[in-house]
Amino acid sequence: MTRSKSPLYSALRAASTALLGAALVVGNCATALAQGMPIIRDTEIEEILKQWATPVLEAGNIPPQSVPILMINDSSINAFVTQGQAMFFHTGLLLASKSSNEVIGVMAHETGHIVGGHAVTFSDKIADASTAALLATLLGVAAGVASGNADVGLAAVLGGQASAQRLLFAFSRGQESQADQFALRALEQTQQSPRGLYEFFNLLSGQELLITDSQDPYVRTHPLTRERMTTVEHAVQNSPFADTPANPAFERQHRRLIAKLFAFLKPQMTTFQKYPESDTSPEARYAQSIAFYRRGQIKEALPIIDGLIKETPDDPYYWELKGQMLLENTRVEDAVVALREAARLKPEAPLIRVLMAHAMIETGNPEHAKEAQDTLAAALRVDPEDPFAWDLTAKAHLISGDKGMAAYAAAERALLTGDFGDVVRYTQEAEENLEKGTPTWYRLQDIKLTAQNYLQEFMEKQRGRQRRQLGQNEKG
Repeated sequence: MTRSKSPLYSALRAASTALLGAALVVGNCATALAQGMPIIRDTEIEEILKQWATPVLEAGNIPPQSVPILMINDSSINAFVTQGQAMFFHTGLLLASKSSNEVIGVMAHETGHIVGGHAVTFSDKIADASTAALLATLLGVAAGVASGNADVGLAAVLGGQASAQRLLFAFSRGQESQADQFALRALEQTQQSPRGLYEFFNLLSGQELLITDSQDPYVRTHPLTRERMTTVEHAVQNSPFADTPANPAFERQHRRLIAKLFAFLKPQMTTFQKYPESDTSPEARYAQSIAFYRRGQIKEALPIIDGLIKETPDDPYYWELKGQMLLENTRVEDAVVALREAARLKPEAPLIRVLMAHAMIETGNPEHAKEAQDTLAAALRVDPEDPFAWDLTAKAHLISGDKGMAAYAAAERALLTGDFGDVVRYTQEAEENLEKGTPTWYRLQDIKLTAQNYLQEFMEKQRGRQRRQLGQNEKG
């Protein structure tokens, strides 16, 4: 099968081929994002972050399941929330953190913005783009491509060269103070130390004096004042939980999160410097295995991950990494075995299910087709806006010879990626091969109507721009 390279994977491991389909999302889904946010996905890290955030979200009477927590691959220090109650962390912030308590402090602050209903504001550079469409892209498309590259669930949507920091989510100083006050209350209510938030502020202290381009975007979008520092410092001095140590389990997770991110995002040599082979801790071996894998040294990588699996056989993420390694080194049947185990241990994770289905389809074995279809259907019930999963679904049905369902799945994918010409073509093909009046047939009618509405809206915007341009020319 022909394979294309995904942008993030090309950057991380140019010597190898990436998984089919990852790059297909980039050009079409993210065209509305002139500034482009490199969003990366990883089930393990997202679940860790969700676990840490749950207590402070509940302190704000916010259902944790209503707040997606996603990462942006950017080395600068920043975090923000959107109107859609999504929380975003730059990888630079996570890698700069010294403890789980620091990250939780930032989470508590960002939750304060959600509780306060502080609307985000976008830069003028994307003023013509629909805010709703932008947020839908961040939350939908980012989820969609997650399983589409080779980085153990890490995936990217690169909608342009500009950094995410160019999309400014600016809050007033009053809003910042309100968010701080909520954070301090939430940390006390959950019996966690405010020291992490203070230490995070200390990390950024002094940046107010830097020129704008030298500041980390967190300082630009969350004005850090001496009054705020004093307030948090006072809370540390008076909190009964100031000296409460971070949760030991959270600290283990933090070490593992850092090791995984570092190994995937930093040069391999740098990884081996930070995690030398003399370091036999689980997180160090995890990082070493990833670094060898990215270097193309599968013979060195596999024994390390196998050793970790032997010690902790019920860890789904070790199995996931092993399956990814095998898949990317054309040992696809072995990859299916490893990813089946990962999916068995983590059945609710759609990214792992999609990766397993991908391995099954890559085998070219028709006996895997039905299992791949069922696996993808389960993943799509959780995340129906995953273009890569729909692409794989089309392939799985083609293997089975079901042209109607294959065309239907291709139409779903085309709708998500904005390929409206393909929507028309695939819906017509699906209608010719599917029984009229079935639920799938009615869904095809919805797809056609949605595509027509998008095209009509686009044409109206184009005409509006032309009218404004004509008006400006006449004034000139």
